[in-house]
Amino acid sequence: MTMDSGQMGMPMSDPNAWATAMNNLGMAPMGMTGQPLMSDFDPSLGMMTGIAPMNPLMPGLSIVPPPISQDMPVVKEIIHCKSCTLFPPNPNLPPPATRERPPGCKTVFVGGLPENATEQLIVEVFEQCGEIAAIRKSKKNFCHIRFAEEYMVDKALFLSGYRIRLGSSTDKKDTGRLHVDFAQARDDLYEWECRQRMLAREERHRRRIEEDRLRPPSPPPIVHFSEHECSQLGEKLKDDSKFPEAIRVLLTWVERGEVNRRNANNFYSMIQSSNSHIRRLMNEKAAHEKEMEEAKEKFKNALAAILVQFEQIVSVFHAASKQRAWDHFSKAQRKNLDMWRKQAEEIRNIHNEELMGIRREEEMEMSDDDMEDAPESKDSDDSGPAAQVEALKEENDSLRCQLDAYRNEVELLKQEQGKAVSQAPRTEEEATRQQQLSFLQQALQGMQKQLLKLREELKQREVELEKSSEEKQQLESQVHSLQERVLAFPLANANTLEAAEALDRETEEGANQSSDGAALAVVSCSQEKENAPEKSPPSPVKSEREALLVGIISTFLHVHPFGASIEYICSYLQRLDTKIGPPEVEALLGRLPCTFRQELTGVGASLEKRWKFCGFEGIKTA
Repeated sequence: MTMDSGQMGMPMSDPNAWATAMNNLGMAPMGMTGQPLMSDFDPSLGMMTGIAPMNPLMPGLSIVPPPISQDMPVVKEIIHCKSCTLFPPNPNLPPPATRERPPGCKTVFVGGLPENATEQLIVEVFEQCGEIAAIRKSKKNFCHIRFAEEYMVDKALFLSGYRIRLGSSTDKKDTGRLHVDFAQARDDLYEWECRQRMLAREERHRRRIEEDRLRPPSPPPIVHFSEHECSQLGEKLKDDSKFPEAIRVLLTWVERGEVNRRNANNFYSMIQSSNSHIRRLMNEKAAHEKEMEEAKEKFKNALAAILVQFEQIVSVFHAASKQRAWDHFSKAQRKNLDMWRKQAEEIRNIHNEELMGIRREEEMEMSDDDMEDAPESKDSDDSGPAAQVEALKEENDSLRCQLDAYRNEVELLKQEQGKAVSQAPRTEEEATRQQQLSFLQQALQGMQKQLLKLREELKQREVELEKSSEEKQQLESQVHSLQERVLAFPLANANTLEAAEALDRETEEGANQSSDGAALAVVSCSQEKENAPEKSPPSPVKSEREALLVGIISTFLHVHPFGASIEYICSYLQRLDTKIGPPEVEALLGRLPCTFRQELTGVGASLEKRWKFCGFEGIKTA
């Protein structure tokens, strides 16, 4: 391997100096070609004893440095200064111990200096870490260095463990092992405390500014009352935009007692202006309530539309889960479909519960309104005996409570009077007490009489209430009987028509038997038979209601050419009349075979009975 000697840190013209330097480092002196420079090399004689010999051609010392990995720790290297050289410690040794870092530390302790070290040498070594503020060197082999900033202390700690050598001397007084550690200085602590106090002041100032920013603004000051301010306030009260501020000023003036006889008319006009805003505020409230109701209705409609779409999605999943389509999916697809179906059902149920809750709230509001309206109507309907009975009961209870209170007072007065009689002769106070007692007894008697009268009136009212309830029941029974008669009236008419037809038949038969001998009678009978209306068979449609049902069902089935089930037909008819049931509709359709025809559709479990309209075909065969 050939190379230029200019690339080396030391000229190769002096191989002895090169060998001495490598010997001091504990390395075997070897040339650049790999041959040993000293045949009798002993590693124990070097300055760094206890360290295994190093090969100068190993990757760390080769001419081309190897690529440095990001995960590897920082490797300390040799540091060359003007008057000294720093050799790194053994990387296999543990890092030097340090004390706990004091707050705001800017001062370091440096020990292990050479005996011949000067302050200039210390500045030369440690000024690489940052600006040095002060150095306090001891006569012994240590010193204290104070830097300008705290981060410079970390750079200085990096030099802990380095061996220092002055020049190329191997004298013991010119060598040493540096030990750098944190030092506690009062100046550092004082600066750190001052900085902390400054930060605390800034934080308090920032918080105060934030509180002032978030504090609600103070209300504007209220102007003092004067004739000019009063006239301006009257104009402001008429303006809708300035009304809130003006009403606050008016309230303050009234509370301060600014009203007197001289300006009472002005205050009255201002209060009247304030009262005129009530209608405007009520209109605004009604408008906002209307907007809220519209928003609720819009939300409910949107939620109902979303729920319908959820129902459709769930129906798709149910249709896909049937065997006809389920068998064609793979196992993974079935698992996903099942999971999606459960999720859709859960979301559908949540939305359905929300919609039902909204509807329940609306029903509760409607029921509350009905309950509020019901007492009013009840009071208007039963304002007679029932309301009077309730009022008498309440008055009776209040009188009873007053009577109990009077009795208690009379008993207390009696007790006090008995004690006074037993202790001392009567005095003026006893006379007044006696007079009060007599007054209370008279009032008690009057209350008892009034209570008896109220009880008698209460009994009379109860009797009248019972009579009115009986009359009400009788009227209800009469109404029910009239309704039954009205319902039975069409059936009676039908029976009378059938009886008349039977009577006509009997008379016609008798006339036929008597007219066998006379031709004139036969002719007259034949003329009568010709003139008489022809009898038709009994109609399957018995009432106008059934005729309307036949027309509606015919129109409905004409729109459904493939027919419809009896349940489907009834669900359509129940929108018009909820009293219509499937048996009634099926019986009516069965009585009209030429108009409606029942067919069976489907196979197996899907077999279904359907009714079809066949009126256009039946009119030919009827």
